[in-house]
Amino acid sequence: MSDLPASDLPPETVLKTTPLYEAHVALGAKMVPFAGYSMPVQYADGVLKEHLWTREHAGLFDVSHMGQARLRGVAPLSAFEEVTPSDFIGLKPGKQRYSVLLNREGGIIDDLMAARPIRPDGSGDDGLFVVVNGACKDNDFRVIDDELSPQVTIERLEDRALIALQGPKAVDVLKRHVPEVAAMVFMDARLLEGFGTDLIVSRSGYTGEDGFEISVPAHAAATVWNQLLADEHVRPIGLGARDSLRLEAGLPLYGHDLDETTSPIEGDLAFAVSKKRRDARDFPGAARIANELSQGPFRVRVGLKVLEGAPAREGAEVADEDGQVVGKVTSGGFSPVLRQGIALAFVPPLHSEPGTKLKVLVRGKPQACEVVKTPFVPHRYVRKP
Repeated sequence: MSDLPASDLPPETVLKTTPLYEAHVALGAKMVPFAGYSMPVQYADGVLKEHLWTREHAGLFDVSHMGQARLRGVAPLSAFEEVTPSDFIGLKPGKQRYSVLLNREGGIIDDLMAARPIRPDGSGDDGLFVVVNGACKDNDFRVIDDELSPQVTIERLEDRALIALQGPKAVDVLKRHVPEVAAMVFMDARLLEGFGTDLIVSRSGYTGEDGFEISVPAHAAATVWNQLLADEHVRPIGLGARDSLRLEAGLPLYGHDLDETTSPIEGDLAFAVSKKRRDARDFPGAARIANELSQGPFRVRVGLKVLEGAPAREGAEVADEDGQVVGKVTSGGFSPVLRQGIALAFVPPLHSEPGTKLKVLVRGKPQACEVVKTPFVPHRYVRKP
């Protein structure tokens, strides 16, 4: 999950700030407009070093621009299934699930995380803790309210910050402050105490690495941030490296790789459409999605490795070996780990098999590329043995 680019903001927009704005400025961060907020794109180390540090140690990200909310009501789990294609009735307490908010044509309004966090003793509540993309949050919550009110009420958590700690050293760092996180596995969600305050912690993230997303009261955000940064294994990481990390992990960026015309099947997110829901066909756009599951979509999201020349950027055309344009790059850049260009693109199914040789047009020049399975760099999530 991520957000629309800064360029989508009107020039007269008055930028908001997160509770960590002053901390970023004090660290010498380069601040840029992003999703309506002033956010750090990089710190003194620069994007390349920040990227590699996260892969090797632990990177600390401010993602407080994201939308956090509690969905409450008589039956919020079943109600949420009216706007998503996932099985939330079957979501166990203490677990989190990735899903998509759908329009009536089966297009993706946004992608999101929804969890049922519990305390160490197993207690919790029957609501959902939802995190959506920052640039989309006002519309997302409006859609949910329009579709599900009055059976569900939305409690927007505007008084909370969101911090992500990502990388192979993340668990060792965080368990010194919150010992319970050591027993969590990927997509667990817990209500915990740490740093002298209440936390909502999930073992997840947007880098492909092991790590955690930590929701904290806004007044405690700077304390948590600074205590984590005091560890020698932790450095602050900006939006630039967050984007290159998620690209290596093959994770889509909303507003680029996903939008309201894209179905979950086209977007390579068929896993978000649960088997139970496929059979019931009781979600928005079910007819289109069922047809794409059985007959195949007209286009699919694939990974590309650029075999020669400069990295392909968003908007670059993709051609077959005869030079016929067949698709378009939606995200692209240089992989610091692989040390070559990588990209996500939409192409017809005929050209989507791994190993397929294609060409990408960079500044009008055709460059050889190859369809590959994603992620480009293996995920390192911690799962149950």
